Amino acid sequence: MKKEEILERFISYISIDTESAPESDTTPSSEKQWDLARKLHLELIKMGMQEVSIDDNAYVMATLPSNVEHKVPTIGFISHFDTTPDYTGKNIKPQVIENYDGGDIPLKGSDLVLSPDDFQDLKQYKGQTLITTDGTTLLAADDKAGITEIMTAMKYLIDNPQVKHGTIKVGFTPDEEIGRGAHQFDVKKFGADWAYTMDGSQVGELEYENFNAAGAVVTFYGKIVHPGYAKGKMINSMYIAQEFIDSLPRLETPEHTEGYQGFFHLYQMKGSVEKTELQYIIRDHDKEHFEARKAVMQQLVDTLNEQYDRKAASIEIKDQYFNMREKVEPVMHIVDLAEQAMKDLGITPIIKPIRGGTDGSQLSYMGLPCPNIFAGGHNFHGPYEYVPLESMLKASQVIVKIAELVAQNNDT
Repeated sequence: MKKEEILERFISYISIDTESAPESDTTPSSEKQWDLARKLHLELIKMGMQEVSIDDNAYVMATLPSNVEHKVPTIGFISHFDTTPDYTGKNIKPQVIENYDGGDIPLKGSDLVLSPDDFQDLKQYKGQTLITTDGTTLLAADDKAGITEIMTAMKYLIDNPQVKHGTIKVGFTPDEEIGRGAHQFDVKKFGADWAYTMDGSQVGELEYENFNAAGAVVTFYGKIVHPGYAKGKMINSMYIAQEFIDSLPRLETPEHTEGYQGFFHLYQMKGSVEKTELQYIIRDHDKEHFEARKAVMQQLVDTLNEQYDRKAASIEIKDQYFNMREKVEPVMHIVDLAEQAMKDLGITPIIKPIRGGTDGSQLSYMGLPCPNIFAGGHNFHGPYEYVPLESMLKASQVIVKIAELVAQNNDT
């Protein structure tokens, strides 16, 4: 595997805008996701993969047949091609910083600076090749780094038949960033015994626990009248919304929590005197605490309605995904294999919970156990995003090594 090949492939993928659209009810949620899906479909065919398909919802799948005689479990590798709607991924102009000197990196399309003073992880990549944004977009390493790594590994295995492996399935999905990446995924068609999402961050990350997740829309209702004649008549919904916000635990938010700690995250609001809407996500690794968080929000709405003696607020809560640990622990050998692959390559495994979710969390509950492996990127979803080229190379090597280990351990 050559770093130059990885760089070229990655840049070709991030040049295609694939931002997902949460307001849409189609799959994929945005038409432009088809552009990369079709490109991947064609590349897989040209590469020599078998059973290459793209369905009506833009899910791309392919098979690399086994090259061993004995029976080997079928494994899969999965990444998503959409990017978050939180920050633009249109017209990405990557900066390639060779032999990084460990200092500040000006993001030349803006006045932003990527600095180790703010992002200490940068220090571990001194001397490596970094790919950054120019400060005006995200980078789309989440998860086009993962796609790059899977494609690179498959090409390597095709070109090097002396490397023994069983049947390998690959899958590329839309709409992971809006929590719908696995909704239309055909697990039976995919046909793997288990899989890995290549969707983690720094080198060594290996994750089989994630948040339980829900989304909540809280709506507040006021009454609009002329402000000059409003006394005793006007009811400002934005003030009611403020009461709700202030009633939630202020320190149980993303910026104050870490590790297994859950949170309430207000990520969007729009309002007027007559109507205000708050968009929340609710996260917790512990199922009981997760249910308690949802109950707290419902109780606050009920209390406001009692306080105002009318329908002052309403709430709609929808579960999004659950902690995959419950589904992976019974088959922990699949985590052990990935851990061993990293150790064999001199990579120190970092086994920790995901403070988020992946397609793998939903797929695990659909019958496809699916831990998450590092893809190498940092600072996802914004202009400070970057990925070391060497990290993508290592992730590709981990994929190959897992395939080798599964073929060797034919009694798995």
